[in-house]
Amino acid sequence: MGHIDQYLNNLGEGWTIYIWLVSGVLIVIAAIIGVVWAARNGQFDEDIKYLVFTEGDKERMEPEEYKKSREVLAYQMRLREEFLEKERQKERQKELRRS
Repeated sequence: MGHIDQYLNNLGEGWTIYIWLVSGVLIVIAAIIGVVWAARNGQFDEDIKYLVFTEGDKERMEPEEYKKSREVLAYQMRLREEFLEKERQKERQKELRRS
């Protein structure tokens, strides 16, 4: 560690700001990547809150809310089936390549 300490001591004043700047830029880039990923994967869908309701909640909900919850559930199930079908197709492709 003596060589590293000596090198850092020879840099003089003001070099630490560059470490902070690089760190800050990396954090901003990571945040942007995270937000883009979340947007592409439906993480900002406000209707997701309706998925916690079940048939047993019907009497405690307004008719419009209940209807909305059933529509959201049907939509999410359709998305799930599409995703699973894509995964099955990927598996079939892998099997075909192995054969």
